[in-house]
Formats: sequence, structure tokens, C-alpha cells
Amino acid sequence: MGEKKKTITKWLYWFLFAVAVIAVYKTLDNFQDIGNWIKELLDVLMPFLIGILIAYLLYIPCRKIENIYLKAKKLKFIKKRARGLSVLTVYLIVVILIVISFTFLIPVISTSIIDLVSNFQGYYNDTMNGYANLPEDSILKSEVVSELINNIRNIDFKQYINLEKIADYAKGAINFATKIFDFFVAVIVSVYMLLQRREILEFLKKLARAMLEERSYHHLGRYFERTNSIFFNFLAGQFIDGIVVGIITSIAMSILGVKYAILLGFMIGLFNMIPYFGAIIAVIIATIITILTGGLGQAVAMLIVVVILQQIDANIINPKIIGSSLKISPLLVIFGVTVGGAYFGIWGMFLAVPVIAVLKLVVTDYIEYKNRKKSQLVEE
Repeated sequence: MGEKKKTITKWLYWFLFAVAVIAVYKTLDNFQDIGNWIKELLDVLMPFLIGILIAYLLYIPCRKIENIYLKAKKLKFIKKRARGLSVLTVYLIVVILIVISFTFLIPVISTSIIDLVSNFQGYYNDTMNGYANLPEDSILKSEVVSELINNIRNIDFKQYINLEKIADYAKGAINFATKIFDFFVAVIVSVYMLLQRREILEFLKKLARAMLEERSYHHLGRYFERTNSIFFNFLAGQFIDGIVVGIITSIAMSILGVKYAILLGFMIGLFNMIPYFGAIIAVIIATIITILTGGLGQAVAMLIVVVILQQIDANIINPKIIGSSLKISPLLVIFGVTVGGAYFGIWGMFLAVPVIAVLKLVVTDYIEYKNRKKSQLVEE
């Protein structure tokens, strides 16, 4: 009887293995169809995913404002409606910031972009003529620089910067505008999630407790809290840091008389949100544009000032804003940003650091757990 049971188990094992192989083959054989189906599903779910992201980013501000309203003991009307009023307050603040941006910042940046695109060819020609008139013994006439200049001359800038391209960009903006309905759906989803955040969290906790053992449930809860802290601190911190860097850099460039100072300053602030590589790429672009619009001397002065500001940000501003929750090796950061950028583009580069921090947390905990187990066995 025992031998028969072993034979049945053996054949059942091989049957399941064969089914798994067929399933994998069919999956790979229809990989394109599956990929298209996943893409369509993500397109449908995108408003909800964006809504979840908005609610996640606004969760901490809502919670803090709600606690302020709950302390208003004499105002029972406010205390009873603390959660709804907190959500309303946060969204009013966001709307005010958006209005300020579109009233003062966006017009200046868009005007600078249009002016830069329109006059870029003229700036480029003036720079090339200035380079051609330099003395032959100038350091800028070296073989390396000359080869670089020749390579730049061979680039057809009209291919990238012309009215037809601007028209394409405008069409892209119109296509983006057609998705305004998705944006409103995302906002509505985020509002309901913020209003019902406690109920949602309680449901998820009950579901996790029902599906997991008590020990696994506590481990999951601990990791969720720490992971949430890492991601929120990083996302919110990098966003605030980018704005601060953009403002400071724009002011410094304006003092130096750099053309398109606000555009270049906020570009550096935006790219600064990508660790290491972002700041380097933005500074290179800003330097090239400043050489074209203001000459080499102004570009060198701008570069020195921006590098000093980057060091102040890296050593003072950024640690103060983000805190010490992301103590990871620069080597790991560079590795994460490189791999994330290669596979997931800009978003991969941006989210690489918190992902690496979470993986480091899990691996470190695993190593400590294994070492504790070995120490206990040795003591026994």
C-alpha cells in the first residue's frame, strides 16, 4: 500500500511538472498578447493608481492637520468634522500652490523655452563663429576640443529643434489634455481614500491577520511601517529639496545675469531629484546653454556657483530635509540608479534609492536573524 502511494505521488509530481512546463511555454508563446493585455489593464487602472499615489503623498499632511483640528475642544463643529476639514484644507493648499505656479512660474518658464527654441540656431552660429575667430594657440583650439566641436557641427539641430517638432510637442500636450477626465477620477479616488483611510487600513490589517500566522503578521506590519517611512521621507524630501535647489539656483543665476536663469535653475532642481546622475546631466545642459547665450566666461562662473550650491545641498540641505533614514552606500545608490534607469527609465532612476534602502533593510534583518540562530545553537 505504501509503495503504491509513493508511485501515485511520483506520477502526480511529474504530471504537475508537465502542466507547469506547458503553462510556461504557452505564456512565453503568447507573451506579446499577455503584454498587451497587461498594458490595457494598467491603462484602465491608471486613474486609480494615480489616485492612490496622490492619497499616499497627502496622507501625512492630512493626518497632522486633522490632529490640529481635533485639539479644538471648544469648537465641537470643527472637532466632529476634523477628517473632512483636514482633507479640504490640504487640497486648498495644493490648489493655491498650483495657481501660484501657473500664475508666476509656468509663464516665465514656458516663455524661456519658446525663446530658447526660436533663437537656438542663432546662438549656435554665434558660438561657432566666436570659436573660429580664436587664436590658433588658444587652449580651446586643442585637438580634443576641435574634434568635439566638429562632432557638434555635424549634428543636425533642425532635426530636433524646429517648428514641426514644436507642433508635435503641442499635439502631445493636446493628447495629454484629453486625459483630463482620468485626472479628475484620480483626484476623486484620492479624496475618498483620505476620508476613509482608517477604515481601509483596518480592513487591510484584518485581511493580513486572517491570511497570515501571528508571527508573520507582526513581521509584515513592522516592515510595512519602516518601508512606508522610507518611501514617504524620500519622495516628500526629494520633492521639497528639488524646489529649494531650484529657487536658490535660479536666484544665483539671476544675480550672475545668466539668460533663462529661472528655466535652468528649476531644471537643475528637477533633475536633482535623481541621485548623482540627475545633477550632473542638468549642470552639463545648463553649462552648454549658458555658453551659447552668455559666453564661456559666464558659463564658467555659473558652473562654479552651481557646483558650490550642489555641495551645500548634498551636505546640509538634503540631509536636513530627508533625514538619516536612507543611510546607504553611495556605491549601492549608483548601482540602483544605473539598473533602475536601464530597465524603468526616469521613474526607475528616481525610485531606485528607496527600493535599494528597503532591500538593504530586508537583507540586513535576514543576516542578523541567521546570526542570532547560529549563536543560540552554539550556546546550546
